This record gives sequence, structure tokens and C-alpha cells, in this order.
Amino acid sequence: MFSPWPRKQTRPVRVGDVQIGGGAAVSVQTMTKTNTADAEATVDQVRRAAAAGADIVRVAVPNDAAAAAFGRIVEGSPAPIVADIHFDYRLAVSAAESGAAKLRINPGNIGDDRKVGAVVDAARAAGIPIRVGVNSGSVEKDLLAKYGHPCAEALCESALRSVARLEKLQFEDIVVSIKASDVARTVGANRLFAEKSQYPLHLGITEAGFGESGIIKSSCGLAILLAEGIGDTLRVSLTDSPVDEVRTGRQILMSLGLLSGPQLVSCPTCGRCKQDMTPITRTVAEALSTVHSPLIVAVMGCEVNGPGEAREADIGLAAGGKSAVLFRRGEQLGTWPVAEAVERLIDEMRRMDTDTLE
Repeated sequence: MFSPWPRKQTRPVRVGDVQIGGGAAVSVQTMTKTNTADAEATVDQVRRAAAAGADIVRVAVPNDAAAAAFGRIVEGSPAPIVADIHFDYRLAVSAAESGAAKLRINPGNIGDDRKVGAVVDAARAAGIPIRVGVNSGSVEKDLLAKYGHPCAEALCESALRSVARLEKLQFEDIVVSIKASDVARTVGANRLFAEKSQYPLHLGITEAGFGESGIIKSSCGLAILLAEGIGDTLRVSLTDSPVDEVRTGRQILMSLGLLSGPQLVSCPTCGRCKQDMTPITRTVAEALSTVHSPLIVAVMGCEVNGPGEAREADIGLAAGGKSAVLFRRGEQLGTWPVAEAVERLIDEMRRMDTDTLE
């Protein structure tokens, strides 16, 4: 797929059957919100995230009960599973032995070189990478003293320090994430790191929030970096379901032309509209969520821009008074009452999706 944004070349890393970096498409990740010890509930959430388009799913492994369930989660997952480990190196070793596709650690809270070395040995034996995760809330005390606060420079230096610890152990199968809860520091830290290293970057705004505010904050930060060619995989961190995270991440990538998928062009509405376009657009958007091919679907509500936008789309509707005109790739299909036209639009959209996938 052609991208309008030149990508920074990074080292390729394999996470199961997904490549991160090395020119691969930007992948979308999420993290489960369940108690990991409940394998059945966690697998159910993983499957729903994967169905929404998650390429990789991360699972917290905070204790022995979670570690005991981890193997069953891996077995039931349609996507590669990343084990998120803090403090106890033994949990990372256990996850590697139980089929983790990647380990996510912060070497600073794993402990001394012996413990970090044990994690590295387990990852090397399993043939899996390690993601070094640095957050603004976990910067080392000496760096806080040096810089005064967890600024972009402190975050970048912390990440480089963690990478150096792994390199000292002759381990270079590494992905790096540097996250803050605000856009400016996240963007600044990732820019600095991208200038100094070729390890692939996992992007995200940590603790972004929920709903509209979290989506907007994440979109702003991720779009800036992706438009500069920085970033190889991403997670939109929301206080919402993993499915919401995945859908938002995919929409960011599609909006930037970095991911092929369906797109909805819809009328913002104004006083010219003779129909309430909001429920119509919501109905079409919900149906579009099950479409996988890169169709452009237009739902328009007036005679000024409506026919033109609908005609330019793969399938489009231009509503007037009580009726609406349907267009399919520039060809006018006919005019029907609005409710019937919406049904015909959705039917045709699904038929075109099936034809494209075949």
C-alpha cells in the first residue's frame, strides 16, 4: 500500500506471525482488561479484540495465578500474546516458557543484572523479542535528579539505558516504547530516540483517558509521530474496552493512509438538510464496522455536495426530501424512499465487500 509518509527504517522484529519494523505495516495492539487468572474471560476478550482487527494482544502477568493461566490463554488466542511483566523476573521466565510471543519489561524494576539476564536467557531460548517499556511515571531517580522532572530527554535516556543493559547481554531482538500521559513529552521523547537508534518503536500516549478526550489525545500524539515516519506498532490506551482501543488505532492508521480499510464520508449537516442524517449515518457506520475491504462509502444529505461526493465513492447515498439517490462507482442505481435506500446501500456495500475479498 502506498504511504504518503516516508517511514524511518528500523530493525525487523517478529512477534509470532507479525513483523514489527523493517518496513512492515504499522500493527495495532491492545491490552486485556480482565483478571488474567481467569483464562476463559481473558481469551474471550482477546478473541473480540482480534475480531476487531488487533494484530497483537498484551496480557498482564502480575502474579503466580496469572502465570498459571497464561499458557491456556496463548492456546486459545488467534493473535500473538505479549506477557507484560513487572518486578518479578520469574514471571517473565514462566511466560516465555508458556508460549509468549514477546515479553514486555522495564529492566529498571526487574532488578539486578542476574535477574535481567535470566529474562534475556528465557527470551533467547524461546526465540522471542523483548519490549523495553519506559513510562513517565517510572523514570529512574538519578535521571529525575539530573533533569528535574520526567522530561522528553529523561525518558529517552532511560530507554537508551535499558536498551544498553540488554545489548550488554548480547540481546538485540528489542522493541522500545516511550510513553507519557501528554502529547508533547511523548512526541519529543520518541523523536529523540528515533534519531539515536534503529530499534522499532511501539507508540502510545499512556493513561490517555476515556471516551472522546482519550481518543483525541491519542490521535494527536500518534498522528504527529506517524506523519514523521516514526513508529512501527501502536496501542491507543483508553479506559475503555480493548475493542474501542483497536478500532481507534485502526482508524488513525486509515486516516493517515497507513492502513487499508473501509472509510465513511458523511455529511456534517446544516440547515440545507431535509433529513436527519445522524441516525442514518450511525446505521451505515455500524454496518461498515463488519466490512474489511477498502471501500469508500458516502452518506450525504443535501443537493450542494451530496451528489458529487456520493458519485465519487464506491457506494454512496445522497438524500433529498423523502427520497435518496444511490450511486455505485459513479453509476446512478436509482432513487428510493430514504429508509429503503439505506437498506439497499448496506446490502450493496456488503456485496461489494464480499466480491473484493474473493
